[in-house]
Amino acid sequence: MQQTQMANYKAEHFLWQASDGVGTITLNRPERKNPLTFDSYAELRDLFRALVYASDIHGVVIHGAGGNFCSGGDVHEIIGPLTRMSTTELLAFTRMTGDLVKAMRACPQPIISAVEGVCAGAGAIIAMASDLRYASSDAKVAFLFNRVGLAGCDMGACSILPRIIGQGRASELLYFGRSMSAEEGERWGFFNAISDDALGAAHEAAARIVAGPTFANGITKTQLHQQWSMSVDQAIECEAQAQALCMQTGDFTRAYDAFVAREKPVFEGN
Repeated sequence: MQQTQMANYKAEHFLWQASDGVGTITLNRPERKNPLTFDSYAELRDLFRALVYASDIHGVVIHGAGGNFCSGGDVHEIIGPLTRMSTTELLAFTRMTGDLVKAMRACPQPIISAVEGVCAGAGAIIAMASDLRYASSDAKVAFLFNRVGLAGCDMGACSILPRIIGQGRASELLYFGRSMSAEEGERWGFFNAISDDALGAAHEAAARIVAGPTFANGITKTQLHQQWSMSVDQAIECEAQAQALCMQTGDFTRAYDAFVAREKPVFEGN
């Protein structure tokens, strides 16, 4: 499949803007703290799948409108209907939501979440599935599935969250469903930093990534994800092959030439 251009993508169920190689997703239902619907789940999944082939987007920022990140699945548009579905229908839904996380992890562009205010349920999962997370001081993250009678093992939480904050801390959040404050999240390693301007911090990080060797950054993301299921020996061999591939890029030569000339390298992503 040929590479595509995604900067002019027209989103239906959230906002999408692109500039200088960075795509920005804005969850845009501020009057309800930006809950997800069946349609927005599916469109987010499809967008991240399409980004695998995008030649003009090298980083993605996600945030919510109106001072909150995302309150999870919409109570009236998702939770209510789920209580009336059959087991077959429910499994189709949970597989679809899990596919969103799979798509986020599989797309080569680093994903950066700017978390303000409420970040709960599926919103917490989206932040968790991102590569970097920046928080405002009022951010509160809650994997609240336990509080609504469900297991904490939702959309990869039992696999991914312990790798970010540790098994014991993840267990506490998933068993109790309590909120994790911004300060706690930074101390535990969930947040990369707390900022008075979380969205600005996320965009600054995205700009740094886009200014770097974007092909190699995609390889780094792939290796970070795939090596979870590898032995150390397998990982070392996988990295040897990946690095040999990166050594064939023009960016590797550009970095060497710039070093020799005592200049800052200008990467082109190939």
